[in-house]
Amino acid sequence: MSGSSSRMGRSLLLLAPLFLFLMGFFVWPLFSMMSQAVSDPAVLRLLPRTAEIMGDWDRESPPSMPMQTALMEDLKAVDDDQALGDMVRRLNSARSGFRTLMSKTTSALGDAASPPPDLVSIDKRWEKPEFWIAIADALSPLTDRNLLAAVDLGRNSAGAIEHLPADQSVNRVILVRTFWIAALVTFFCACIGFPYAIIAASLTGWKRDLMLAAVLLPLWTSLLVRTAAWFILLQEQGLINDFLRAIGLIDAPLALIFNRTGVIIAMTHVLLPFMVLPIYSVLITIPKNLMPAAASLGAPPIRAFLRVLLPLSLRGVASGGLLVFISAIGYYITPALIGGPGDQMISSIIAFYATGSANWGMAGALGMVLLVATLLLYSVYARLSSDEPGRR
Repeated sequence: MSGSSSRMGRSLLLLAPLFLFLMGFFVWPLFSMMSQAVSDPAVLRLLPRTAEIMGDWDRESPPSMPMQTALMEDLKAVDDDQALGDMVRRLNSARSGFRTLMSKTTSALGDAASPPPDLVSIDKRWEKPEFWIAIADALSPLTDRNLLAAVDLGRNSAGAIEHLPADQSVNRVILVRTFWIAALVTFFCACIGFPYAIIAASLTGWKRDLMLAAVLLPLWTSLLVRTAAWFILLQEQGLINDFLRAIGLIDAPLALIFNRTGVIIAMTHVLLPFMVLPIYSVLITIPKNLMPAAASLGAPPIRAFLRVLLPLSLRGVASGGLLVFISAIGYYITPALIGGPGDQMISSIIAFYATGSANWGMAGALGMVLLVATLLLYSVYARLSSDEPGRR
């Protein structure tokens, strides 16, 4: 018994580095991203007295004097400009006008010579319940604001969920664009990859190895290098336009870069192996005598293909399609370098929120939307690629 426990302990020690690697590079970043999306204590951290007083407020009557006094004391106690900026940004996103209101209020409260008696004397907007409702809603350390905004939704003054105004609703358009581009790339990968996999599976020896090597070779090259190569090939003076003009097919260069066409071409090339390999792995398991048997029974080649080979290979097509689609919806480098402003995908918007505007909450919320979509698609892929005999 003790020997068995000792072996189990040694096994766990061997697995400890892998466990720590998964926790540090996968579990913890995912947890941090999700917590950033639903957590926003910027207001509660700076307004503790206000939070205590506003607990009994009915959200309809004008702000009482204790509420104003508590907020004034909290604002006077703030000594962190960055934290104050985070709070103002949160409040201004909930109620337009908070940025100028807070700037005017903090300036007035900083005047020790003539301190204001209340907030209304500083600005008449402080007597409007709408601004206090925004503060009350922002006092909770947990919020669904980022998750709702990720799909162009928000809450009105009554707390009901509604669509954001047209000038604030762009995420849903970009999400639809992302899925549309991913679907187009998947379609073209299937159109190219399916016949390629059929030819590779029908060959033997070095010819098959050569065709598989041609597909696998791009995977051994950096994604940035492959994208930069397409940047050179697709430009107006690139090799593709020069070749088409040399053979007389075109007179003027085609617009193949900084648009949707270039993005589709480059992403299709990059993701083609993920379509070919699943289809090929299914085709080589299909007995080679099925097509000749169908022909011997009088079926023409097209009918034999549609009734025999295609249904048996659809499992590989579906697995490859899901794998390509899952990979495509998270692409960043290729659309950023090859596409134009109207071709950027959701990963570019996540990068903007994370590095451009330091809005980690929105970056995390959009990342969660992308993660949920990926997990749903991956569950379908795992079901299709399972090797259970009952599913064959």
